[in-house]
Amino acid sequence: MKGYHWGMINDLLVKLGFTEKEILVYLAVLENGKISPAVVSTLTNIKRPTVYSVGKELIKRGVITEDTQGSGSYFVALPPENLVEAIKKEELIISEKKQVIKELMGELENLPRSKSYSVPKMRFIDEYNIRDFMYKQAPVWDQSMIQSQNHTWWGFQDHTFVENKDLQEWIAWYWTRSPKEINLKLISNDTQAEKEMQEKKFPGRYIKFWKKGFNFTTTNWIVGDYVVFTMTRQRPNYIVEIHDAVYAENMRQVFKNLWDIIDVNP
Repeated sequence: MKGYHWGMINDLLVKLGFTEKEILVYLAVLENGKISPAVVSTLTNIKRPTVYSVGKELIKRGVITEDTQGSGSYFVALPPENLVEAIKKEELIISEKKQVIKELMGELENLPRSKSYSVPKMRFIDEYNIRDFMYKQAPVWDQSMIQSQNHTWWGFQDHTFVENKDLQEWIAWYWTRSPKEINLKLISNDTQAEKEMQEKKFPGRYIKFWKKGFNFTTTNWIVGDYVVFTMTRQRPNYIVEIHDAVYAENMRQVFKNLWDIIDVNP
């Protein structure tokens, strides 16, 4: 079997969701064409009962079959093209689950609700979920600002936030679809990145620069009843969202006063 790229084959099967033992058993069957579980156990150093259970999973996947004719049981390799059929089966299962979820959501919506949904007081969003979180949560923040009659984003912003390409796209997306009554008043570092963002002149987005010998190294927003803390300067990036109306109002008053005392062109 020299010359085969076993390492590459192994890596590709892992990407398809095969476990380590499934790969060992599958390749043993594929290499021999037809083989008994006992021999597979000897070749792979996997206990025979485990070989049987792994073989059953591979049969379910549709990549091998079982020959029980004669005196014993044998695993038989199916053509590699059957891997496509295995994926089709998974796609069908996922499709069926999506339909079940859709129907279940419809039924759950009809249930009488004696209590409102509980909203987490504090959430941590890791680097890999920041982008999706920002798009998903923006309408929630908008609604909170409108309901609380506080239509302004207050806070400070590290300029590295606008240097992030994904977040640049989010800013453009947000200010092209946000409610007209929403505006933003942030204090930020006096940098080229933020000046270039200002040149785009998004309606309702106002920035004042902090020139007190200190650069903000994090971003902190007050949006309605939420306080949002974002780290983009160092890895890993993350967001902490706090849902607390009292804390948000206290922070809002701090930034309102800071905004009033900072000159536009200090």
